[in-house]
Amino acid sequence: MKSMDLGDKKSCWGNSKDTWRTTLVLAYQSLGVVYGDLSISPIYVYKSTFAEDIHHSETNVEIFGVLSFVFWTLTLITLFKYVFIVLRADDNGEGGTFALYSLICRHAKVSLLPNKQTADESLSTYKLTQPPKGENVSKLKTLLEKHKTLHTALLILVLLGTCMVIGDGVLTPVISVFSAVSGLELSMSKAHHEYAVIPITCFILVCLFALQHYGSHRIGFIFAPIVLLWLLCLSGLGLYNILYWDPHVYKALSPYYMYKFLKKTEKRGWMSLGGILLCITGSEAMFADLGHFSYAAIQIAFSFLVYPALILGYMGQAAYLSKHHQMAHDISYYVSVPACVRWPVIVIAILASVVGSQAIISGTFSIINQSQSLGCFPRVKVVHTSDKKHGQIYIPEINWILMILCIAVTIGFRDTKHMGNASGLAVMAVMMVTTCLTSLAIVFCWNKPPILGLCFLLFFGSIELLYFSASLVKFREGAWLPILLALILVTIMFVWHYATIKKYEYDLQNKVSLEWLLALGTSLGISRVPGIGLVFTDLTSGIPANFSRFVTNLPAFHSILVFVCVKFVPVPFIPPAERYLIGRVGPPSFRSYRCIVRYGYRDVHQDVDSFETELVNRIADFIRYDWTHPEPASDPGDEDDGFQSTTSPGEYRLAVIGNSRAFESEESLQQVSVSGSFQTVESIADIIDVEMNPPTRTRRVTFAVDDHNDSDEPEDLQMREELQDLLDAQQSGTAFILGHSHVKTKQGSSVWKRLAINVGYNFLRRNCRGPDVVLRVPPVSLLEVGMVYVV
Repeated sequence: MKSMDLGDKKSCWGNSKDTWRTTLVLAYQSLGVVYGDLSISPIYVYKSTFAEDIHHSETNVEIFGVLSFVFWTLTLITLFKYVFIVLRADDNGEGGTFALYSLICRHAKVSLLPNKQTADESLSTYKLTQPPKGENVSKLKTLLEKHKTLHTALLILVLLGTCMVIGDGVLTPVISVFSAVSGLELSMSKAHHEYAVIPITCFILVCLFALQHYGSHRIGFIFAPIVLLWLLCLSGLGLYNILYWDPHVYKALSPYYMYKFLKKTEKRGWMSLGGILLCITGSEAMFADLGHFSYAAIQIAFSFLVYPALILGYMGQAAYLSKHHQMAHDISYYVSVPACVRWPVIVIAILASVVGSQAIISGTFSIINQSQSLGCFPRVKVVHTSDKKHGQIYIPEINWILMILCIAVTIGFRDTKHMGNASGLAVMAVMMVTTCLTSLAIVFCWNKPPILGLCFLLFFGSIELLYFSASLVKFREGAWLPILLALILVTIMFVWHYATIKKYEYDLQNKVSLEWLLALGTSLGISRVPGIGLVFTDLTSGIPANFSRFVTNLPAFHSILVFVCVKFVPVPFIPPAERYLIGRVGPPSFRSYRCIVRYGYRDVHQDVDSFETELVNRIADFIRYDWTHPEPASDPGDEDDGFQSTTSPGEYRLAVIGNSRAFESEESLQQVSVSGSFQTVESIADIIDVEMNPPTRTRRVTFAVDDHNDSDEPEDLQMREELQDLLDAQQSGTAFILGHSHVKTKQGSSVWKRLAINVGYNFLRRNCRGPDVVLRVPPVSLLEVGMVYVV
């Protein structure tokens, strides 16, 4: 669905009427994206709960106890925890596991991402707040920052939550569609419905995944009406059953019925909690999809529509079953639906289950894309299915793997009990991870006392641990599946991340000095050929080893040389005006530049044509800026102001070059700039010049050389000459120079390291997309340099 950008949000506050209208529209749209999974859960909660451990009796203790548990679980976990607390822990409006992790990493130095720069903290979306002076907060923060094992443990926790979300992407479509289709069993004999439900479920799932490459935006406009219609059916049938069968069923909402339930059922009642927890399936989607809507919209939709409809639906089923004890062994949602409207309800339920499945599939694509951006997942092809709606992506490999797993689970489990056990454990594991991360965010990001974060962790964590233990007991009855999937995925993600870090460390230790590059010339037999050479590297300073290997084997390089570092910052998005950091490598006559292109984990990557054009335009803007704003000479006063003159030879300042900063004034302006020294993890001082947006009218400079400029100033002549060289090189063509790496371990490495690198990582590298595919580099422009990494 369409997201609100910051500009829209700011403009809305100018008119309260427009604000409420926009919020209500977003609340309506959120029904089709956020609440499809949660709203379909009444179909299978009671059936899963009464599948084996407990049975419906004439005393109604069991059915009323389950209703009480469902009510309080929805109220405490979904309403209080998510709607009122967790949704506020957003990262610039974005939610989800990685949003919490990136938020914590920015407030505490616990990130394991490579090529970090202090300059990244100058981004407008970084949003660092000054913590209050609290001894307990500083001690906790110091403890977390000091021990690297805690950094790794935090990353593994995040990866575990991510893997459980992916596992939920396999299990939710299966149980939702299967439960909706199972309504057909009431219209056919038991001997026949088993041969109809499974094939129909598989057919719907195949169609659902086969249509993913078209993008949900094409049919997304009908998602909200379908879920709204389903919620109206759910609440209407619930209200009918309450009034017709048992108007006093509301008394079962009292916590006393929970006590009576556990007192009678004892251990069997505790084990049945694995089915009850399915009532909150989809609650995590409210937080994960926060970036597509707004906090107020999701809060309004749940509090005033979804929550009441769900409670009425569960109460209506309980009221019906309290008067029909003969159905103790055949508890199903559809038995409480009057026969005259059963077929329309089945059709609406199937459509709603498809909508709910679509939401979790899209969420799986999104979180895998985020994992890949942060270097925690093998490279896959990401297709953006919509040019207008942010976040609409499709990953072919993941789509077909999910489809195969969904079909296998449907055929393998064949009943709601095993599906529910598997889905319940995955859901609760994700919620426990969110609880742990939110407790840290309360302390580090909201600057609250540690005791408050501990209370949040203990209160909600104890509830979730109770449900998790009940699911874990069902390990042999389906709960093994999400654990197996999580172990496989965590291993893949951690091995990939570990090898990525080791490769970066190797590049850092083996980078070539700038003196070596500056010494290259005709005396050494090096020639410059027409064109632009883009050398891709993970380093933010120095010369990568793959370029030295390239020049050694082919003693020539392009007339314009650009060292490009595409890096990811732990923020959801980076404004285009702050994306490019550009500087010189060597003197201006060398025609060599460094460009650091920064992306957030939710940013849409440009295709190669637009990226190449944008990069050349930004370099042209930098050339104009550099010649008109000469770097000040260092003196003692500069050092007091934060300037340093201790940069390595050939290292020059990096300037933030963006649309708002590449301008040509039509009037005489007094330029205002903020300069400072920023040190990277590689101990290279990067001087970042950030120009403030001028208050007067500006126009963007296009990349063209002004031949009508009659100025004879040496600086103007040199600037025009450099711009002309850049234009000529662009017209000659661009070559993309990438490293083709093979990684192996050092002699004497441990068995685990050899398994991880020599076997695991190299297998993944050979069977995933190459960097040229991810960057969409045309084969005709690709130059690959073979590199062996010994880590």
